[in-house]
Order: sequence, then C-alpha cells, then structure tokens
Amino acid sequence: MTTPLACVRELAQRLDGRASDHDALLERVGERPFVLLGEASHGTAEFYRLRAEISRRLIEEKGFEAVLVEADWPDALRLDRHVRGAGEDSLDEAFADFQRFPHWMWCNHEVRDFIAWLRRHNARQPLAQKAGFYGMDLYSLHRSAEAVIDYLAGVDPEQAEVARRGYACLDHRGDPFHYGRNVAFGLSPSCERASVGLQVRLMERAAAYLEADGRRAVDEQFFAEQNARVVVNAEAYYRAMFGARVDTWNLRDDHMTETLAELHDHLRRQGGRGKVVVWAHNSHLGDARATEMGWRQGQHNVGQLARRRFGDEQVMLVGFTTHTGHVTAARDWDGPAEHRWVRPSLEGSVERLFHHSGLDRFFLPLSPARAEPLSASLLERAIGVIYRPETERASHYFLTCLAEQFDALYHLDETTAVEPLEPGPGWQREAIPDTYPFGV
Repeated sequence: MTTPLACVRELAQRLDGRASDHDALLERVGERPFVLLGEASHGTAEFYRLRAEISRRLIEEKGFEAVLVEADWPDALRLDRHVRGAGEDSLDEAFADFQRFPHWMWCNHEVRDFIAWLRRHNARQPLAQKAGFYGMDLYSLHRSAEAVIDYLAGVDPEQAEVARRGYACLDHRGDPFHYGRNVAFGLSPSCERASVGLQVRLMERAAAYLEADGRRAVDEQFFAEQNARVVVNAEAYYRAMFGARVDTWNLRDDHMTETLAELHDHLRRQGGRGKVVVWAHNSHLGDARATEMGWRQGQHNVGQLARRRFGDEQVMLVGFTTHTGHVTAARDWDGPAEHRWVRPSLEGSVERLFHHSGLDRFFLPLSPARAEPLSASLLERAIGVIYRPETERASHYFLTCLAEQFDALYHLDETTAVEPLEPGPGWQREAIPDTYPFGV
C-alpha cells in the first residue's frame, strides 16, 4: 500500500518560480466559475503573492470577473472603485478605509501590487469587462448602515430619513460589541426588525431607483443592497457573540457564502458569467466536513457551503501550507503587527509530512482516486491574525482529512512575513532562539 509520503512524492509538482507553475491548476479549473484560494495564515507574503499570480491568470485567461476577499464590504469597495477607474483616489488613498485591526491583512505590499496591476489591466477593458475587487466579511455594522443612508440620500431622501431613524437603535457612537452585549443582556432594544425591514424596502424599490441608465447605477444599487445585507447579518452576529461560539462562526460563513452567491448572480445579470476568485483563510475555504471543525464542533464554512450550493464540479478549493519561516501577526487581539518566527510544524501534521518529502515548494493535486493515502487524519496548522506559539498545539492545529478538504494545495516549506504598508516600530524580525527546540 502506498504511504502518504510516497503519495506526496508521486503527485507533487515542484515550483520553479515561473508562470507555468500554475498551468496544472488552471487546467484543473477548466470552466469552473468559483476558485477559492486559501492561506494558512493572514500574514505570509508568499500566500498573497501566489494568490495574486493565480488570480491574474484567471482574469486574463479564464475570464474571471471579480476577486472576493476576507475583508469588509465598504472597506474593499473603495479599492474596487479605484481598480475600475470610478474614483479620484490615488493608489495609496484607496486603502484608507481599512481602519480596524488587523490593518496589515489587506494594507500590505503584495495586495498593493495586485491592486496596481488590476487597475492597469482594467484600463484596457470596456466597462462591462472590468474585473472588480470586493469584501465578503460582516464586521462593518455601523459603516455599512452609514453607506445605506448615504446611498438613499442621493436617490430617495425621504427613505434616507427613515433609514436614519431605523438604524438609530444600532447606537452608531458605540462599538458593535457593546451593541451585541447590551441587546443580549436586555439593556438595549434589538435592531433586528428595523434592519431587515430596511433591507427589504431597499430591494423592493430597486426598480424606481434605477431609472438612471447604465452599469454604474446598477452597481451602486447592488452595493447598497449588499451593505444592507451586511447590517442584517452583522446585527445577528454581534448579538450571537454572547451565545455559543459555533453560532458566530456559522453566521459569519453563511454571510460570506451568501455574498459570494449574490455577487455571482449580480455579474450574471450584467451579462457576465459570474466567475469569482475568493481569497480567505484555509479554515474558511477548505471543506469543514473533512475537518474536526465539522466532525466535533458543529461548524460549517464557505468551502463546504459553496460545494453544496453550486456543486462540487463548479468549485475549486485550493489550500496553502508552510512548515516554518516568519509571519506578521499580533500577540493579542488589537495588538500591534509583529514580525514573528513560525515554529517548525509538529510531527503528525500535513506540514511536517510535506517537509519530510524534501520537495521544498510544490503544487499537489488532490483527486480522491489518486490521493487516497492522504485520507488519513492528520494535524493541520492555522495561524490567523494572532500567533501564540507557547500554546501552539491547542491554539493553531486541528485534525483534517486532506484529500477531502481541498481539491489542490500549494506547499512552501519556508515562508516570509508580509510587510505592512505602515509597519510600525514593533515590526522587527523575531530571531530564532539559540536554545531551540529545548528552550521553547
């Protein structure tokens, strides 16, 4: 029987830093309209760089029309206006709406380079063929409410005033966490009915608001509807934060999947094919049914929901892993970005298996028929915006069946930290302790 290590060595295709590195992936993509590109951390330069390279080829060669990322809708929308030439912002000004922690996740040099490329690419395309850049997350409760009001002020001032009164219960001056806490403990009224009602009315009046001709008017209406959707789902999310953790995880991934579906439909209504590439963490994009997230914790995610909603043959799930190197991450929530050393992966993990292959950097197709030896349960590492190596096994590893979690995977044995656009004084390279591994 073929061992997992022999299987990796047989199937893996080494990367040599050329565009042809991605030929095998694009061949497997075929005509699929959804390609979901993961990452094992939110702070690894090579993951951003590879996703940008793949996305460029998907846009140029496969006709992909949108990049949808794990960012808030109104923040990413300013970048979308920049890449499609719809705003007056300079490249650096287009990043200004990313104000909340973690700034480096999208305000970094790799993303900046991709945005600059996308604007240049779009400048050569007619309006209907310009590729967009959008956010799929739901943390922007207050900013999305304000965006809905701003849109209505331009098309229906009377309804804008209704929205101001309706959204007042969100307490715009406070933190959304405070809103969720106050509602959960009966200190403030819920804004659920008001936010749902405003979303419904906005969609019902779409035809009247679209008396102006043109793609831009249709886009602006869609953007407003999506902000209203964010308010509805974010309001539910912040209330659920004071319940079970699984509820908030599932609500968030439900919203991200809904955003993917709505964007797909919007692009198709405008005469496109609705082809979307997604950038998010492995934990969101690898099928949760193949991990202990689903087995033991009752969680689902975007990868699972996309396969179920659109069909396995329409969706390509691609993971990214690393064995060691450096990463940009904080020590605690809302802490400064730091240049952290990533400890070598644990024995019994997919990353250590890949390290033992000796292949360094490779692409690994994971068709169930050929990758059956990789169906055994192994650990997989996940570093988000916080890295706590002192509790690495508990904080950063989960069990997975790799052959069922992804359709393909990129492994880079040693990686580097993504550089924030504004690094800050704490972003200094963390040295490897002389006493490692005995002193850690």
